[in-house]
Amino acid sequence: MSTRINKYLSEVGFCSRRQADRYIEQGLVKINGRQAVIGDQVLENDVVTFEGKALKPREQHVYIALNKPVGIVSTTDQSIKGNMIDFINYPSRIFHIGRLDKDSEGLILLTNHGDIVNQILRAENAHEKEYIVEVDRVLSQDFATKMSNGVPILNTITKPCVVKQLGPKRFKIILTEGLNRQIRRMAEYFGYTVTSLKRVRIMNIKLDIPVGEYRYLSQNEKDELFELLGRQTSK
Repeated sequence: MSTRINKYLSEVGFCSRRQADRYIEQGLVKINGRQAVIGDQVLENDVVTFEGKALKPREQHVYIALNKPVGIVSTTDQSIKGNMIDFINYPSRIFHIGRLDKDSEGLILLTNHGDIVNQILRAENAHEKEYIVEVDRVLSQDFATKMSNGVPILNTITKPCVVKQLGPKRFKIILTEGLNRQIRRMAEYFGYTVTSLKRVRIMNIKLDIPVGEYRYLSQNEKDELFELLGRQTSK
């Protein structure tokens, strides 16, 4: 079975299909020593190189979006009760990317592709994560403005972020950093206690499945994810 060269480069996690086409046009990609052209097909035992360096043989990489329930711990340590691995019970070894508090729910990504884990974590302070939050009492009129301008927690000032009030006790927040229990600490600074926290987006991946369920990322989602990572890690 053959695979189109740009799709192959995307599937091995090297780059998006769009970026692959650019590399091919620049003459940087070869198949079995022959310069690749757009539309070439890659067979199972073909050797694909980029700037003379062989790419790793194609693996069956999986990219999973999980809607984590409250009570599940973001850890692969199976000695810890309620760990992520026992909960998802996936048939092969996978890793979660980043963390989500035990008492929070929502989107978390998992994969068996270690390079992507490292790329996303390196881009931690560049990629957007969106949350829907509820607190214990009515928000003040200037809450969103104060929260978005930076809050002193953990011996630092949080980066400016996007905050929008959605209801009397409910707001949306988009962060580009990941301090420990950041949203809860930010809310506490202004005298609020978070009663519900749900992550609904990581970069281009949106939460669209029921609590406790998971799905595979679509090819378009993977392409866009690799494209975003390529921009951020090259800065």
